[in-house]
Amino acid sequence: MKLIPIETGNLKLDGGAMFGVVPKVLWSKVYPCDENNLCNWAMRCLLVVDGDRRILIDNGIGNKQDEKWLSHYYLNGDATLESSLAAAGYKPEDITDMVITHMHFDHCGGSVKWNADRTGFELAFPNATYWTSRQQFEWATQPNRREEASYLKENILPIHESGQLRLIEEEGEYIPNITFKLYNGHTEGQVIPHIRFNGHTVVFMADLLPSSAHVPMPWIMAYDTRPLETLKDKERFYAEALENNYILFLEHDLYTEAITLLQTPKGARVDKKGKLAELLNG
Repeated sequence: MKLIPIETGNLKLDGGAMFGVVPKVLWSKVYPCDENNLCNWAMRCLLVVDGDRRILIDNGIGNKQDEKWLSHYYLNGDATLESSLAAAGYKPEDITDMVITHMHFDHCGGSVKWNADRTGFELAFPNATYWTSRQQFEWATQPNRREEASYLKENILPIHESGQLRLIEEEGEYIPNITFKLYNGHTEGQVIPHIRFNGHTVVFMADLLPSSAHVPMPWIMAYDTRPLETLKDKERFYAEALENNYILFLEHDLYTEAITLLQTPKGARVDKKGKLAELLNG
């Protein structure tokens, strides 16, 4: 098995939105922002190569939206989904499984692309089975008003119409060596993949833990629809992670790719941090 981080570029989001009720005087000490309070965030995905399976987890923001829409997020960085896959030696056609943790635009926008003459959409990974939870799909296709702007029909409906979407309803090992666990709070039915790799468990954290700065229990995004549910799910997850020494792969932390946790009198805190390969070999 190989685990390959796939960078897809960065976006800027308001620090207040990303850190919720935590005051700027605290969060700005651990995660920088510009003069407009915008923080720069990665959209880091993970490619799992296991035998004849090539499993991609999340796929970034994509490029279907118009320039005005994209300008709201100040996209930056040289990496793209396609260039990062190519650097790893793969093409979109090589992907056998496309795991979508949840259907917010910065996690699944690369699932679908324009067709050749830009008259409609087609799957970006034509040979892949697409995976997400039924809870998330129903939440995304019938969105509440608070989340509505995060769910774009062109990112979601073409997958469903293709017949290549598989919806899971409960936790389990749907792909060998990868267990899908479900968490709520940020959104309904967020899929958090747990990957068994050479005696380690690597967990793709998605928006359950967007960055190392969010490790303290009450540091929860204002984007979360049910922050008290997030609090409970973080507590449940941390108990497992600490007991089993999980390696946490971070999707949005621009500065830190992966961490482990340790228990302190103040609760869980970052222990080791660095590149995923360093933590796996350390």
